[in-house]
Amino acid sequence: MREGSLQAPTRHPLDWTNPEFYDEDKLNKELERVFDVCHGCRRCVSLCESFPTLFDLVDESPTLELDGVAKADYSKVVDECYLCDLCYQAKCPYVPPHEWAIDYPHLMLRAKAIEFKKGQRKLSLKIISNTDAVSWVATKPGISQLVNTANKNKTARKLLKKTLGIHTDAHLPEYHSNTLRKRMRGHQSNETLPQVAAPTQGQVSLFTTCYCNANAPDIGEDLIKVFQHNGIAVQLLSKERCCGMPKLEQGDLKTVDKYRRVNIPQMLAEIDAGRDIIAAIPSCVLMFKQELPLMFPDDKDVQRVKQHIFDPFEYLAHRHKAGLLKTDFKQSLGKIAWHVPCHQRVQNIGPKTKTILDLIPDTEITVIERCSGHDGSYGVRKQTYKKSQKIARGTISRAKRVAADYLVSDCPMAATQIADGLELKNPQTNPLTLLRMAYGLK
Repeated sequence: MREGSLQAPTRHPLDWTNPEFYDEDKLNKELERVFDVCHGCRRCVSLCESFPTLFDLVDESPTLELDGVAKADYSKVVDECYLCDLCYQAKCPYVPPHEWAIDYPHLMLRAKAIEFKKGQRKLSLKIISNTDAVSWVATKPGISQLVNTANKNKTARKLLKKTLGIHTDAHLPEYHSNTLRKRMRGHQSNETLPQVAAPTQGQVSLFTTCYCNANAPDIGEDLIKVFQHNGIAVQLLSKERCCGMPKLEQGDLKTVDKYRRVNIPQMLAEIDAGRDIIAAIPSCVLMFKQELPLMFPDDKDVQRVKQHIFDPFEYLAHRHKAGLLKTDFKQSLGKIAWHVPCHQRVQNIGPKTKTILDLIPDTEITVIERCSGHDGSYGVRKQTYKKSQKIARGTISRAKRVAADYLVSDCPMAATQIADGLELKNPQTNPLTLLRMAYGLK
C-alpha cells in the first residue's frame, strides 16, 4: 500500500441517479468504513465541526472505537458538514487515487440526499435555502424596507427564530429593491473589439447570483466597472436561477437539476456568442466548475460551461499574464488582510486575488487561510450559530493581529462574519471594491 498524498487528488463523479445511492444499508456501511479511517487519522480535526463531533462520539463510546457509536448518531456528524470540500482538497491523504478512495464531502452529501428524500430535512431549511423565492419577495418595493427593519427588531427576530430557526444574534444581509438587474437595465457594454487572450475571450456575461443581485448589488457594479476599465465588455445573462449550492447543501439534488436546466442553456448561448461567464460569489463559481460537472459527468454542455466560467480575479490574472491588465492605479490601499474563502481555495486556482492586489503600489497583502465558519445557513441557524462563531474566532483573532486598514474576503458572507468581530478602520470588505477604488473609479 502506498502512503497517501503522494499523488494529486482526483474526484470521482457523484452517482446520484443510481438507486443504490439511496440505499440506507449501503450508506451506513460506507459511513462506518470512512468514519473508522477518519478516527484513526484525525488530521481534519481543525476543520468543520463534523470531525470533532465524530471523534467525541468515538471517545465517549464504551469501546473507544467506532463500533461503540450508535448508527443513529451518524446523522449528528452529517449535520455538521457544510460541504466546503477542504478536507478532500487540502487535508485527507486517502482520497483517490489512494486505494481507500475516501470522499468525505460526497459521502456527507449522499447522507443528506437520503434524509431529504425521506422528508427528514426541516421545512425551515427548505425555505431559507430557496434563495430565489426569498429574494423575489424580499426585494419588492416597500417589502424590502419592512424586511430590513424586521431583521433589526428584537421582537421580529424572536419570531424568526421560532418559525425559521434563525438565531436572534445572527447577522442577516439587507435586501435591495433596486437590485443589480434593475440597476443594469439599459447598460451599455464597451464598444471596443474584444482582445482574446487564452483562455479568456475578453468579453463576459455576468451571472449576477442571488446574493449580488438582491443583497450586495454594489459588488456586482464594482466588478463591472473594473472589467470595463480593462476593456472587457460585460453584460448580464438574459435569464438565470440560483446556482443551486444552497439546495445542494440540503441534499435536494432534484432542485439542483431543475436550476441546471435553466442556467446551463443560458450560459451556453453566451459561450457560443464568444463570451465567458463570470460570477462574484465563489460558491456560485464552484457550483459550475466542480459540483455540477461531478453530478453530470456525461453532459457535454455542463462540461463546456465548466471550461468557460471564471472567478473574477482568476480572469483578471489571465489578462495580466497576457499584458492586457491596466495598472494605472490612482490610490494605494495600505495594509489589507485578505481572507481566502473555502469555496475559492478548493477551485485550485491559487491566490489570484492577492496576485492582482499586489500590483497596487504601496499596498501590503496578508493572507488569512482559515474558515470563517459561515457557509450560508450554517452561520445563521439557531442550532449552529454558536458553533459557527466558535470556528470564526480563530480567523478573527488572526485578522486582529494583522491590524490592517482593510479586511476583505471574496465571499461577502465570510467578510461580514469576520468584520462583525473587528473594529475596522474602513467599511469596504470586498476586494473588487478595493480594486475599483485603487483605479480611482467612481
